[in-house]
Amino acid sequence: MKNIENNIIYDKSFSFDLNIIELYKYLCTYEKEYIMSKQLLRSGTSIGANVAEALTAQSRKDFISKMHIAFKESAESKYWINLLIKAGYISESKIILLNNQLNEISKILNSIITTTKENLKQNNA
Repeated sequence: MKNIENNIIYDKSFSFDLNIIELYKYLCTYEKEYIMSKQLLRSGTSIGANVAEALTAQSRKDFISKMHIAFKESAESKYWINLLIKAGYISESKIILLNNQLNEISKILNSIITTTKENLKQNNA
């Protein structure tokens, strides 16, 4: 559907994925936390993977579906980050950038989904 090169949501989710990988390495190496960090690694990197799939979707409905999965994965990632903070594995101040990235990605994904659904309805009317 869309070009992956120079795509804002793709670039932002890819950058977020790299930061998630760094956090995962830190949690495993220094905090010896393997369960929640693995869950965060899976959900966090799934955001970018689903965005990449959406950008090569076969149809607008497929595009919406993949972007919605990415949006849901962003909500799950937020959950794991909050749980890791509350459990004392990471401090909120250490991951301000990560939280800001995640909030921005979630907003962009929500906007993409909403706009694409509206456009799809208009084209089918």
